[in-house]
Amino acid sequence: MMAFFWQGALLLSLAASMSIYADMKLDCRPDFMTVVWTESRSQADLSLFRLGNCFPTSISAREAVFSVDFNDCNFRRMVTGDQLIYTNDLTYISSPDSHILAFTHPVVCAYERPKDWYPLIYDPVFQTYGQGDLVFHIGLMNDDFSGPAESTSFPLGSFIPIMASVAQKTHQPLLLLLEECVAASTPELQPDSSIYPIITNKGCLVDSMISRSKFEPRQKSSEIHLSLQAFRFALGEQVFIHCTLVAWDPSGLDNTKKACHYVKEQGWELLDNPSYSNLCDCCESSCKSRRTRSIATGKHGIVQKAVLGPLTITDVNS
Repeated sequence: MMAFFWQGALLLSLAASMSIYADMKLDCRPDFMTVVWTESRSQADLSLFRLGNCFPTSISAREAVFSVDFNDCNFRRMVTGDQLIYTNDLTYISSPDSHILAFTHPVVCAYERPKDWYPLIYDPVFQTYGQGDLVFHIGLMNDDFSGPAESTSFPLGSFIPIMASVAQKTHQPLLLLLEECVAASTPELQPDSSIYPIITNKGCLVDSMISRSKFEPRQKSSEIHLSLQAFRFALGEQVFIHCTLVAWDPSGLDNTKKACHYVKEQGWELLDNPSYSNLCDCCESSCKSRRTRSIATGKHGIVQKAVLGPLTITDVNS
């Protein structure tokens, strides 16, 4: 589906110490890529290679082959300047008795950004943040969340589609949560900043109590989609949405790690399992916090601050 803007591929060279033993060939196609890793060391177990979270498509005595779609394997997509870039990591997971150490090698496919990928009148709002070896994204999307938004201006009462995600790399599956989000008229929050609360109390979409805002059903555990109804705050001015993103163990949900929205005539509902909506009972009181522990140390989660914007909410009646 992306054939009309394929221009070429960027292949990062192998480290000198590794090139003696192996060769990697990368073929970037319009909507998928193929990587072939040729290994000369007989003691290497080619079944231990991973591309993102994907196993090899095929293996032979000397080659591990991956032929995968960019929608799979936790590819990361970035738009910078005139380029559309997909990145991932080819990883070798060393076995305990192996003399070959574990390693990671970057895989990059870069394309010329098509002129109609974004309107040329503005720079798309899609922010990227790094935290350890996790990469977080937050961005404005189009109405069906299939691609970036075509405008950063939203009429009062319309929906502002927001997607946040975390690139999981070689981690166990992660659940992405929005712990806190507020709107402000400045890119940095100050003690005296005027704010509009959107998500508070450890994952409660409080704006849904007075609007049609809601979390959309998940497509991937590592992504969360929010349909935010444009609110009457700083109309006609620049608005920045400040959020706290949390990458969390999917089995570790509790009343401090959750995604809850208010459903009219039903009450609070847990996005990921409505049968456990009792985790949302604290949304109108106080959801007690506990210290977040790092995935990097084998525990539960990691937190990342993010800012989305600027965007503008316009009054259709003015």
